[in-house]
Order: sequence, then structure tokens, then C-alpha cells
Amino acid sequence: MSYIGRSALIAGMSLVATGCGKKGPLIYPDMLVPAAPSAVIVQQSGSAVKLKFSLPRKDRAGRPVDGVAGVKISRRTTGADQKDVCRSCTTDYILFRTLYLDSLPADTQRIGGQLILRDSDVNAGNIYSYRIVPFTADRVDGVSSAQADARVDSPLAAPGLKIESFPTELKLFLSYSTTLKSGRLVGYNVYRSSGTAPQSHLPLNSDPVMGKEYVDTGLERGVKYRYSARAVVMRASGGVAESIESREVEGILKDDE
Repeated sequence: MSYIGRSALIAGMSLVATGCGKKGPLIYPDMLVPAAPSAVIVQQSGSAVKLKFSLPRKDRAGRPVDGVAGVKISRRTTGADQKDVCRSCTTDYILFRTLYLDSLPADTQRIGGQLILRDSDVNAGNIYSYRIVPFTADRVDGVSSAQADARVDSPLAAPGLKIESFPTELKLFLSYSTTLKSGRLVGYNVYRSSGTAPQSHLPLNSDPVMGKEYVDTGLERGVKYRYSARAVVMRASGGVAESIESREVEGILKDDE
């Protein structure tokens, strides 16, 4: 082939490639489903189990996803006398709850990208395992979360809680007089709400309050705030559990003296 012929062939191939447009790597359909929920935490809270997890923000291919319509939560119950339980088996899971993000039930709260709910249908002595699967508006299931377990024991007694008002802050006083038969007190979780809103499932503190006082600042003047607390205990088995909720106390910022 002459030089002119080769040049024409190369130019023609370039035009064809340009006309086809830029193509990225091939993505299979099963990679377009929502990724698994993350940061799944389950723990005993009073006489219930509290579940907290983050909704997926990406699909399996790592691309942003905004079509998550809800989640399906499956649960497995393991009795204290059961042995040789297959942790990787999923056939013994039963659908526990289907949640739609646009119509969440009263016992489920969405805080940012997190969902928090309580499972009150539990009994002391059992281990409860959960798996969470997101789904899209057209009912396509995403990837299941890893299994998360919580052992339920007899509920721990509630802590004591008092409040004192100041012009710029509200101070809470925490106490725990119950003698623990096993485990140790780690600290306290403090919860707050205002108006007619239900008590939040997410504590104000990111880590358990280790002292006997908690100071809440940045509050609005004239607003009545409601608080409750739960003791946080490290079980002898290694799991962390919350106590029964304390009595609720109310406070409002004092007028400047």
C-alpha cells in the first residue's frame, strides 16, 4: 500500500473512532444495584434491640446512587440452648421489617443518611442476628449487609437524671446506683428532644459521657427541652448494652440575672 493509501486509511479509522464517541469500561447490570448498607450497629437498649445503619450512597460499581427507596430487614433468632449455628447460612432468616423511606413508621427515625429503629419483640437469653438489604423504587434488591448480632440479657436498671438551668446552658446530673453483677459501667448516653417531637434515638454525645455531668449549650431561648439518659455497660461477654431509659426531665434557659 502506498504512503497516500496508508494515510487515507488511518484518517478514515480516526473518523470512525471519533464518531463512536468515548466509551468507558463495560459495567454489568448486576453492578448497578445499590451497595450494602454500612456502619451497621445492633445493641441491646433497655428491653429492646436498637439497630443503626447508614444507607448506601453508591452502587456496586462505585458510582453515586440516589434511587434507594427502602430497606428489607431480616432477622434470625438463636436460643440460648442452640448449638452449632451456621453463621453464614441465610435460610433461617425471616423477614422482620420492610421500610419505605418516604413513609417510615413512628418507631423508626431517619437522621441524615442513617436509619435508627428499635426491635421490641425480643426475649432475654436469645441472640438476634440481622441482615439489611436496600431496594430501589422498581423493587430491585441491592447487596445485603454483613450479619450483625446482639445478645439480649435481662435489662439494666435506669440511671438517675436531674437538671439545672442557667442563662446560657442546661446542666444534667447523671448517677448510677445499681450494683452490676457482671460487666462495668462505661458511661451514659444523653438524649434530647423539644416541642412535641419524640425522643431522638440518636444520643447527643458521640462517645459515652464518662463523668457525672453533661452540659448542653447552643440552645434557643424560650424553648423547653426534654432529656433522658441511658447507662452504657460493657457486658462480661464483651458486648455493649444500654440500660432502661431514665425518667424524662425538662429545662428552659433562665433569664439573665
